[in-house]
Amino acid sequence: MLSFLLLFPVIGAIIIALIPGKLESSRLRQITTLFALIIFGATVWLLTQFDLSDPRWQFSEYLPWSDFIGLSYSLAVDGLSLPLIALNSLLTIIAIYSIGENVERPRLYYALTLLINAGITGALAAQNLLLFVIFYELELIPFYLMIAIWGGEKRGYASTKFLLYTAVSGLLVLAAFLGIGFLNGASSFDYGTITTEGLELNTKLILLTVLLIGFGIKIPLVPLHTWLPDAYTEASPAVTILLGGILAKLGTYGLIRFGLQLFPDAWSLVAPGLAIIGTVSVLYGALSAIAQKDIKRMVAYSSIGHMGYILVAAAAGTQLSTLGAVAQMVSHGLILALLFHLVGIVERKVGTRDLDVLNGLMNPIRGLPLTSALLITAGMASAGIPGLVGFAAEFIVFQGSFATFPIPTLLCVIASGLTAVYFVILLNRTCFGKLDNEKSYYPPVLPSETIPALVLTLIIFILGVQPNWLLKWIEPTTDLFVAKVHPIEQIAVNKP
Repeated sequence: MLSFLLLFPVIGAIIIALIPGKLESSRLRQITTLFALIIFGATVWLLTQFDLSDPRWQFSEYLPWSDFIGLSYSLAVDGLSLPLIALNSLLTIIAIYSIGENVERPRLYYALTLLINAGITGALAAQNLLLFVIFYELELIPFYLMIAIWGGEKRGYASTKFLLYTAVSGLLVLAAFLGIGFLNGASSFDYGTITTEGLELNTKLILLTVLLIGFGIKIPLVPLHTWLPDAYTEASPAVTILLGGILAKLGTYGLIRFGLQLFPDAWSLVAPGLAIIGTVSVLYGALSAIAQKDIKRMVAYSSIGHMGYILVAAAAGTQLSTLGAVAQMVSHGLILALLFHLVGIVERKVGTRDLDVLNGLMNPIRGLPLTSALLITAGMASAGIPGLVGFAAEFIVFQGSFATFPIPTLLCVIASGLTAVYFVILLNRTCFGKLDNEKSYYPPVLPSETIPALVLTLIIFILGVQPNWLLKWIEPTTDLFVAKVHPIEQIAVNKP
């Protein structure tokens, strides 16, 4: 089934690109949606067949590829990767409907969307380090093209910057993986056989640092973040949903999967520094968001802050904090997708993202009342209001991290208050007040534009009220992680 999730979107992309005749954009979107729904249905089937009591790899597939370099076609999922694969499948459908029906060069756009889905799923399911790098790098070209072709006025600069930064990220990750394999004299890069136990501590620290920088670019963390505001702002809302909602999660996934698991003793030494970097990212993202006038750029900077929570939780390495880190990945992906989708609707209907121009969108007759109401809900979820999934994930992060890193955790709690500040600014200026032009009527929001937002909002509510429906998939696997790296907490607490 994992091979199906990889191959089916690729087949779909080829079919869409080669369908004979001239098809309208709306028809191509319907065909792409059908492929995406089948992919999502297959993912749901995996969820139903997943054994929640088994923290080990499931649905394993193995095929020798190149024994000479230690590369194999090895796939499997566990409680860390499967929820993210489900998120990827869901956000692919959301992205298809966030672009609008009249997209230019629709064949290329929809084909690239399906290829991105396959690339991210492949990276999350890969059980060979080299195979992970292949998928990790393959999705860069589709994203580059989607920013460069369908982006804003500065799309050339933003896409080139994105490509250069993320290409360096991939090279650093590959260098670290090759170092692990060659220094161990390993004949295979399969995750189940690779180990760092025979390496000296200084060597482990060097390799781990290379990995941290590589994945830190992808997340991104301060000061490796400078590509993000430009890429997120210039990309279309649909592409930004995939960029922030799931692509960035490959970075945090890599930190936990390869950093925390492969280097438990070295991780305990760098954990205090990681907690500081994560806290700086949280505060920087929040303060930068407050200073923005462009609502899309404001949401982009908020993403930097919320990803910092994940690093602080991963650095703590406790049972609860690691669970919270993975839950925060899913929570952040859902909320960010909803925010960017709604920002895209506002931009299309009003024609601007400028906070100094937007006003009165809650007007029930001439405004965008439903979009405004959903935007308020998304802002509340991002600010961690109880009853929404953002609160559940952040609460677990804070509770799990406090015993190990009390000061960074308290600073993150303060930053969560700053989140409320910039979203109050955004909502107050966009949704409330009077419309400046009493004669203007904004175009109606179509059902095809509203339904994706309603679906995301419903999921955010459901997982906020019943967070265990998410946590039960994750907890057995993260418990297994912590069983291997438990000394992190003791070292951090007892450090003089």
